[in-house]
Amino acid sequence: MLSHDFGAGFADPVVDAQAAFRAVLDALANPGTQQKLGGSSDGSGALGRELASTLLTLSDHDTTIWLSPALDVEAVKGFVGFHTGATIVDDPAKANFAFVALGDAMPELARCNLGTQEYPDRSTTIVAEVPALNGGAKLVLRGPGVRETQEISPVGLPGDFVAQWSDNRELFPRGVDLLLVAGGQVVGLPRSSRIVEA
Repeated sequence: MLSHDFGAGFADPVVDAQAAFRAVLDALANPGTQQKLGGSSDGSGALGRELASTLLTLSDHDTTIWLSPALDVEAVKGFVGFHTGATIVDDPAKANFAFVALGDAMPELARCNLGTQEYPDRSTTIVAEVPALNGGAKLVLRGPGVRETQEISPVGLPGDFVAQWSDNRELFPRGVDLLLVAGGQVVGLPRSSRIVEA
């Protein structure tokens, strides 16, 4: 008899998904602040705990998702199919969500689905696992949800991130939103945020 190990989903699907969803909402409503990512799933292979919890919370059978190379493997695809039923696409421009494993390059923001003027909410949200949310180059956020300024210093962003983000911000209300996860925390960078080097 053939057996399949699709990895563990949430221990308590309703409570864990609600906790993770609240963390994501709070992260996007309060850009640059670290929120404890509730919910717990051990994921599968390169799909670590934070990415797995976010994926389980945001994805369902109506969702299209893109997986970075380390995640684009049978074990993770099985996890996604079994636990969410989401459709996996090979182009981030066709994805509602793009999941990026630790160590993989984030897709260029302009390569993702940027939404339309009529439906800006159909753009891609990137969920990227980074080595750490502190200790990198300092960036300053301004905009909705930020009282004056908010400083962040995530490790592992692309070298041209600020330039990419500036181009993304100019598209508002279109554009990509970004969630950074590490160490059980999530930081939200909504498209409305202005980001400059400190």
